[in-house]
Amino acid sequence: MKLATLNDGTRDGKLVVVSRDLTRCCAAGYIAPTLQAALDDWDRIAPQLEVLATDVEHETVPCERFHEREAHSPLPRAYQWADGSAYINHVELVRKARGAEVPESFYSDPLMYQGGSDTFSPPRGDIPLGDPAWGCDMEAEVAVITDDVPMGVSAGDAAGHIKLIMLVNDVSHRGLIPGELAKGFGFFQSKPSSAFSPVCVTPDELGDAWADSLVNLTMMVDYNGAPFGRVEVGQDAAFNMAQLVAHAAKTRNLGAGAIVGSGTISNKGADGGPGKPVADGGRGYSCIAEIRMIETIADGAAKTRFMADGDSVRIEMRDGDNRSIFGAIEQNVVEV
Repeated sequence: MKLATLNDGTRDGKLVVVSRDLTRCCAAGYIAPTLQAALDDWDRIAPQLEVLATDVEHETVPCERFHEREAHSPLPRAYQWADGSAYINHVELVRKARGAEVPESFYSDPLMYQGGSDTFSPPRGDIPLGDPAWGCDMEAEVAVITDDVPMGVSAGDAAGHIKLIMLVNDVSHRGLIPGELAKGFGFFQSKPSSAFSPVCVTPDELGDAWADSLVNLTMMVDYNGAPFGRVEVGQDAAFNMAQLVAHAAKTRNLGAGAIVGSGTISNKGADGGPGKPVADGGRGYSCIAEIRMIETIADGAAKTRFMADGDSVRIEMRDGDNRSIFGAIEQNVVEV
């Protein structure tokens, strides 16, 4: 089934069940007022939502038109937002661009940071930018939402705790990252509010495209209206989403509604080297930083600028019949 949260002026919005073609929705308030409330009692609530989802598909219940622009992120705020780094190619390029080796442990022990989760941006919300020198960048990723996950869960068991899947634009201020990391205490100001796709879906909604806790589909990233990334999510992943959930739960329980991200989707080139831009026949990139790293490695300096006032990004994923699965994240950078 597909679920969304409509922005009704409240902090946590209104839960709706959305039709598979993303054209219609039905309020689910009589089952659970919000997505967080549903996740808090998922085993009992999910079957009721599934019944409603069937009714929506068969058009046996009153529905309204679903407008993606009226949706908030599925969870407008969350108790937990932990972002991993499943795609080591991205890390390898970062390190190579500054002449550093990737520690061997990175291939068996995922990187992960704890992001701000008190406010998320709507999928059609602006990206506010206080200073162009901050180096504003998009990062197209997959994220999962869990139910209650016990501390020390195995990766195999963690797969069963993944209840919903969505896309995310994990906005980064690249110009602020080096100074923060130099302090030895991780990201904070360099990671503003992320935006998630208008719709989240249960794993079964993806059919065979959900395999081994990975989405095996193409992440489509357009930058200023032109194709920027057509990366394959199921390829070049050193860790799957269940492994990242297990990593996050190694020393703590994860509460229902915890969000875990994949990190920037990143593919190697056909020859095993750095990927090429879409315009040159490659799969392109999920963030600007990656093409800048490749430019630095090849030419000694980056040429592509980071995002500035008026720039736009669109992030979407389509199924085998070219139908949008999650709706689209569409954001404009606005200098404030």
